[in-house]
Amino acid sequence: MIKNFFSVAWDTIRVFLLFMGCTLLFYYGILWVSQEYESYHRYDEPKGRAVKVVQMAEPVERNGFLDRLMFFYHFGE
Repeated sequence: MIKNFFSVAWDTIRVFLLFMGCTLLFYYGILWVSQEYESYHRYDEPKGRAVKVVQMAEPVERNGFLDRLMFFYHFGE
């Protein structure tokens, strides 16, 4: 009976330690990824033969509330 209790207790401790180890690994992995993307410069000038887009080729016509409402229903935007 005592041996069975210690066996169950040892199994419980092992599962708890495995859970804590995986949790810490996940936590520090998320911190590492966060630090990697924190130093990523999204708004730098493009390099190479990049083309900057400043306006659409065809201007968007604003015909009123009804057209905008239909656009919203059609595209969900």
